Amino acid sequence: MTTDLSPIDRAKFVAAKRAALEVKSGMKVGLGTGSTAAWLVQCLGEMVRDKGLSIQGVPTSSRTAALAKNVGIEVISLDEAQTLDLTIDGADEFDAQMNLIKGGGGALLQEKIVATASERMIVIADAAKRVDTLGAFPLPIEVIPFGWQTTKALVEETLIGMDVLGRTTSLRMNGEAPFTTDEGNYILDLHLNRIGDGRQLSLVLNQIPGVVENGLFIDICDTVIVGHGDGRVLVTDQDKEGVEESRFDFVEKDNIFADMDG
Repeated sequence: MTTDLSPIDRAKFVAAKRAALEVKSGMKVGLGTGSTAAWLVQCLGEMVRDKGLSIQGVPTSSRTAALAKNVGIEVISLDEAQTLDLTIDGADEFDAQMNLIKGGGGALLQEKIVATASERMIVIADAAKRVDTLGAFPLPIEVIPFGWQTTKALVEETLIGMDVLGRTTSLRMNGEAPFTTDEGNYILDLHLNRIGDGRQLSLVLNQIPGVVENGLFIDICDTVIVGHGDGRVLVTDQDKEGVEESRFDFVEKDNIFADMDG
């Protein structure tokens, strides 16, 4: 029950619940990957089941696809959808300009493709994801397995000329084997500490042979919905002045997340 959730999980819950109100019947919706986005999928599933919401969802990972089907959302591919009305996803970090770091869950490539195919992107997050400057969270980049060590060396050499504080890179692991994405690629995590110019860094990284995509989402997000453990929700929109504040009360019937692992 939501009354038993931790403050962070409550924050994720109310952010997801507020974002779900932006989804209307007939929409084609990009469904993000990660713990916060999973709560959004659960909220939408409840609306499909209890309120007759009729949408088509385009998942950004196999994990999200499985969850969406499980809660009754019609799942289609991006090729079938072609364009989307809306994408709702989480973020590992976001700044005041709504620039993001994403990819902590390893789905940054599909997430970026789906987000840029959407008329609008909403990010849902807890307040801890807000930062003054991007970079405290390691920046993921997706690389092809062939020659990945050479790609890693090229990335490290390139970082010397970038406005960053750290230049350590590491191969993301899954136990004793490299973590692999849905496309069969590897993830390099760049421990930069601070990113001075995200736009320049994004462009430069994507020019390195072997790099498929990076986790910097620049000028892609339109709205950020931030949840708080006390039920408050703050909505910031690029096209609107000020911040909209609302509140969700926690009641015992809000138990759709009782079976989630957090």
